[in-house]
Amino acid sequence: MEFWSVVTTIIPSAVAYTMPILMGALGGLYSERSGVTNLCIEGLMLFGCFASAATIVKLQAIPGFSYSLAIVLGIVVAMASSALLSLLHAFASINLKSNQVISGTAINMLSTAVTLFLAQTITGSGNITIVRGIIRSDVPVLSHIPLLGPLFFSRTYWTTWICLVLWGLSWFLLYRTSFGLRLRACGEHPSAVASAGVNVHRMRYIGVIASGLLSGLGGACILVTYAGEYNAGSGINGLGFLAIAALIFGQWKPLGILGSTFFFGLCMTIANMGKVFSVFQNIPAGYLGMFPYVATLVALILSSRKSAAPLASGEPF
Repeated sequence: MEFWSVVTTIIPSAVAYTMPILMGALGGLYSERSGVTNLCIEGLMLFGCFASAATIVKLQAIPGFSYSLAIVLGIVVAMASSALLSLLHAFASINLKSNQVISGTAINMLSTAVTLFLAQTITGSGNITIVRGIIRSDVPVLSHIPLLGPLFFSRTYWTTWICLVLWGLSWFLLYRTSFGLRLRACGEHPSAVASAGVNVHRMRYIGVIASGLLSGLGGACILVTYAGEYNAGSGINGLGFLAIAALIFGQWKPLGILGSTFFFGLCMTIANMGKVFSVFQNIPAGYLGMFPYVATLVALILSSRKSAAPLASGEPF
């Protein structure tokens, strides 16, 4: 019974940690499938987290304003803000044909600096704490299913289901539509696609902007679910880089990404909640904190020989 209690506590929390990483990895999938290497997922998610925090705090300060509406608007602003920031990466990578690794790194640094400055300007401390985030709730009927109900349909956030719907729509869009075929072809053989009349630059812009929208959603999910604040010191604790690792470990495929992000989400849950359970109490806190990142290194080493990256990813056109 104690083991089952640990499992029913860890799995729902792991699902909550998985969703932001899933959105970041899915955003990276759109960008890299179009042929643009995207290492600025961390910066895009951080900017989305900050934008949603600033928006929600300002709206929640208005007397009588709905908390739920404030959260929805905060998520929308986060997605729009990260999409605008991603345009810098798109312009540098597509129009200027600059080194995409350097561009992504620069945007990560820019996002950290800008959000820190704005947060200190707004609050003075650099931390922005929202009054109330999303409340967990059980899914009617499904939460009563034996075994699966307590694990995946109890104490969930409504943002979880939005993220999963977006994942399903992305799989359909990329693999069952002509748009998805053109997007993936731009990341494999852009010259051949261009000869067929497809605007490669436009498709790549769409891929990078989609990465900004989804990464912004991931950053907002961090804030409105388990974090509750934008912290200038810790940022998003490297979840954007975990998303990139999940993208590689998942072999640039939606189903693989879903599995790899859940694995990393489970690792993050163990690291953050391990001391609550007796089974992990004898493990030093430092080792638990290192666990997700060590697991990431091991996963990347094991998957490196089977890398299936788009052939033209990172190559200017």
